[in-house]
Formats: sequence, C-alpha cells, structure tokens
Amino acid sequence: MDEDNLTVVLHSKGNLRLEQRPIPVPGPNEVLLKMHSVGICGSDVHYWQNGRIGDYVVKQPMILGHEASGRVVKVGSAVTHLKAGDRVAIEPGVPREVDEFFKSGHYNLSPSIFFCATPPDDGNLCRYYKHNANFCYKLPDNVTYEEGALIEPLSVGIHACRRAGVTLGNSVFVCGAGPIGLVSLLAAKAMGASQVIISDLSSDRLAKAKEIGADFLLHVKKEDEPKDMAKKVEGMLGCMPQISIECTGVQSSIQTAIYATRSGGVLVLVGLGTEMTTVPLLNAAVREVDIRGVFRYCNTWPVAISMLVSKKVNVKPLVTHRFPLEQAMQAFETTRQGLGVKVMLKCDKNDQNP
Repeated sequence: MDEDNLTVVLHSKGNLRLEQRPIPVPGPNEVLLKMHSVGICGSDVHYWQNGRIGDYVVKQPMILGHEASGRVVKVGSAVTHLKAGDRVAIEPGVPREVDEFFKSGHYNLSPSIFFCATPPDDGNLCRYYKHNANFCYKLPDNVTYEEGALIEPLSVGIHACRRAGVTLGNSVFVCGAGPIGLVSLLAAKAMGASQVIISDLSSDRLAKAKEIGADFLLHVKKEDEPKDMAKKVEGMLGCMPQISIECTGVQSSIQTAIYATRSGGVLVLVGLGTEMTTVPLLNAAVREVDIRGVFRYCNTWPVAISMLVSKKVNVKPLVTHRFPLEQAMQAFETTRQGLGVKVMLKCDKNDQNP
C-alpha cells in the first residue's frame, strides 16, 4: 500500500484544496477502503460555494464526498462479513447510537447520525478511507464501481418513491430532471409506475430523462404560471397524476406540484429550497393531497443492489464526465457550471475504469 492519500478538503467557503492526509487505521468494526469512484453531489458544491447548508455550517476543514465505492484493503478485528479484496458500495449515513429512530427503522432521522461530508463529519473523496463495515455493501460481479457509487443518489429516489407509495400502474409527475429527479424517474418506473412525466428548464436534461425512460417531457420557463403548468401536466398525461415527486425546492415548482396532484394523491418533497416557502396549502388540504417530506434514505442499499444486478434499473447513462482525483478542482467547476448530469471522480490511480 502506497503512502499517497490525496484528499479533497474544504477549508472554508470557496476554499477547496487537494492535500495529503494520513492513511486512516480501521477500528474493530471498520474497514479500510481503497476508494475507486466518488460522485460529486450538489451538496458538495453548495458547501464549497456557500460554506453551509441550512444549520450545517463548515467550521473546520472537512473532506467532501459521499457517493462512493471502493475496495476493502484491511478489515477490523470484529468484522466477519467482509475481507480484503471485496468491492463495496458505501452507505454514508451511520447511526451513532441505538435511539428510538434506529429501533423503529428510521435511522436516517437520528439527530446524532454520522453522515459523510456533512459538518462536522468527513467524507470519502480521497484515496483511502475507513468506514463502519456494517454500512459497506458487497457489490456483485456484474455491478461496476460507478454503479455502486450511484446507489447513493438512487437511494434518494427509492426512498422518495417508497414515501410516496409508488406502485403498479401509478401515474407520476417528477419536478426537476437533475440527478435526483432522474433517479426518482428510474425508481418510479422500476416500482411499477405506468406513466412518468418530468419537468425541467433545461432541454438537455429533459433529453437525458427521455433516454432513460420518461414517457412525457414538460419544458418549463421561469415565467410560467404554476396553475398553467399543472393543466399542461394533466393534458399530457390524460389525467392528474396520483403522485408528484418535487426535486427542485423551487417555490413555483412546489406550487405546480400541489395544483397538479390528483385529489387524494401524494406529493413528496425531496428538493431543499428556502426555509420559508409560499404554497397553496388550502388547495392541498381540501383535496386531501398528502404532503410528505424526505430526508436522505434508510434501508435502501440492498434493494438498490438487487435492482442493479437484475438490470431493472440502469444508472450508467447518468455519468457524463469523469476526472482523475488529481483533477478534482476541474471536476467541481464542471459540476458548478451544471454541465452534464453526474461528474465522477476516479480515486484509484491504477484503475480509472467505470
């Protein structure tokens, strides 16, 4: 094992650096991983540009990255289900205590949870990284490292569709064709949705949505009125959707989603926007439209791996750019500019393959 542990570290707002860090030593229940593929998430860019997301503030240097896969190089003394050489996908959220949320299966809601690249917890955008072995999932031979890294965003889509109750024959409206909108589309289709309509400002992103299975595309302009857009959704689908999945956090888009959702249906809020948002709450209330929140995910990695193994879901087209770890600055700038869909950093100097 070499001594090179090149790491992407955010020191403060706008101050992103590549630097060498010591190779960590795994504890009894941990594994040391040689990282392979790490996707750049919008949250990584947001921390870089703003130094915070809501109440999470960067107060000390923090390693970025949480969409990740790698290979086990060392196992802790208590680890029995993994061995050196195993290829794994990493679930970045690890409960620190067995609290009420852990016991009820909603560990993502635990206030003390460890989460990669959320202050003050370090992420895994580096050559070598240690992680709780119980939150590393072995990848089958026909699933690539990049697919393993994309399980993290895919998990958001799976969790959103579970919260929405997507099932066989549903019509679904997805607001936003960024990475999370696209994985929500993939998950909805895999879980039985018969028709999915997706909206976005970008014609390029809508083209990608069409490529991966969207039935209808709705091109939105900033000046469009939410009620008008809702009517367009109904017109294109031939009915009001039973489920809407809002992935932008933009006020006008949330309004559109409420107006568009069928009476008695469900709206899931995935995108994070401003703390205070004006919405037609009375419209939702009198039509019994359930509005449900989403915070990350829980219990999704096994089902995501099954989806990838069976080829029920294909996330490969989401990766549009690849950079070696040494070019992390260019990769972050590419993501900041909104180019492509998913930018993937390749951390293993000897293996730059997907």
